[in-house]
Amino acid sequence: MALIKGYYVTVESEDPQFEVEITEEPVEKGVNLTDHVQRKAVSMSISGFILGENADEIRQSLLNSMDSGEIVNYDGRNYFTGLIQNFSPKHDRSTANGFSFSMTLKEVRTAESSYVETLPTPIRAQAAPIISSGTKQTKSKDKKEEDSVQKVTFKAGSPWAT
Repeated sequence: MALIKGYYVTVESEDPQFEVEITEEPVEKGVNLTDHVQRKAVSMSISGFILGENADEIRQSLLNSMDSGEIVNYDGRNYFTGLIQNFSPKHDRSTANGFSFSMTLKEVRTAESSYVETLPTPIRAQAAPIISSGTKQTKSKDKKEEDSVQKVTFKAGSPWAT
């Protein structure tokens, strides 16, 4: 027995996957250089059965959590906290009072806002959100003034007078 979101389910297998991304740079001779390793998000595939009178309620709750991006807790052989990446229920004749399922949970990291209150005063003023951007100048709709060309007259004897 395992718990997903506080619901009891029967789990047959748990397959956690731990991966890293390894970057390589080519060189003229020899083996490529490996210069960086970065951990990827842990994921875990689960398969089993959801049984009982409230099986449909559990299915709908898991689907709602997946659609809304709710972080769920899984407590079985492994403990895992993350998002439901996919959920596949299978309804067939072999399970009368429920269904079999498979799902994948994926680890998430959420960013936290910085503490603006602990910054020095000059930096805090720069980090504060802009409340008003002021008024903006609009273009004039009166195009007659812009379109009209004024004729310039020169004094007699001027080199520009014709």
